Amino acid sequence: MDRLDAMRTFLAVADLGSFAGAARQLRLSSAAATRAVALLEAELGLAVLSRTTRSVRLTEPGSLYAERCRRILADVDDAKRQARGEDAAPRGLLSVTAPVMFGRLHLLPVVEALLARHPALDVRLTLVDRIVHLVEEGFDIALRIGSLNDSSLIAVPLTEVRRVLVATPAYLRKHGEPRAPVDLKAHQIVAFEGVGSTNDWRFGGEAPTGVTMHPRLSVNNADAAIALVLRGQGITRVLSYQVHDELAAGRLKRVLPKHEPVPVGVNLLYQASRRGSPNISAFVGEARRRFAALAGPDDDRQQARR
Repeated sequence: MDRLDAMRTFLAVADLGSFAGAARQLRLSSAAATRAVALLEAELGLAVLSRTTRSVRLTEPGSLYAERCRRILADVDDAKRQARGEDAAPRGLLSVTAPVMFGRLHLLPVVEALLARHPALDVRLTLVDRIVHLVEEGFDIALRIGSLNDSSLIAVPLTEVRRVLVATPAYLRKHGEPRAPVDLKAHQIVAFEGVGSTNDWRFGGEAPTGVTMHPRLSVNNADAAIALVLRGQGITRVLSYQVHDELAAGRLKRVLPKHEPVPVGVNLLYQASRRGSPNISAFVGEARRRFAALAGPDDDRQQARR
């Protein structure tokens, strides 16, 4: 096994946290994967992976080395693609994942436009409301809303969305409008248990604060939470794009808008080693065109359109 193959094996072990998993992905024996990493560590004179009976993790020097390996391999792969003329046009299968509602509203048009532009390209779009592991689950690109934890992935910012509280005008007339976050404790709360959700709700504004909520009703789907609130069941907290149509039509009203937390980012993520992929480049370009067209000149219009 040459040094570049050893680097690929090392990165696969680091990404999957498993020698056996990396060996399966690369179609190697577990012994070959172990030898490849041992070769690199012998050349470097230090440990790049910390091994226990339960896990395999990068050491601090290993994290720095992994970043350099990703860049080196990405450059090598780019050179191969250019030499073969593979950058000419997207082709083959592109696997994409995104949250359900955001994907339905905003990525389906991207996919439709992409397929129309590139007849040799096929797309598999998987919409799920959970964090997907790109390498382990076989996806090329993922859309994520919120904080990013995996520094090994390239992030392409698309837009921002806000967490908003909403209720029907009729509910607010009957029960009164909250004037401060703590007033929510006196209201019926419908909680949407999405990815990374918690009952400790954070608020912004002039005096940022947090309130621990005790919802009587919790659901695991934003559509269900919105439907319940539209029937007068109380107040819910969702992302701004999920209630755009209802707010625009007046069926829902924002609650405590001056206390909304700072916006959260919407990013496309993909592996650094796929940086030169024509399929990914085409998808990213199409997505950027769509979101640039959606952006308005002022914050309220941008927020509404998202």
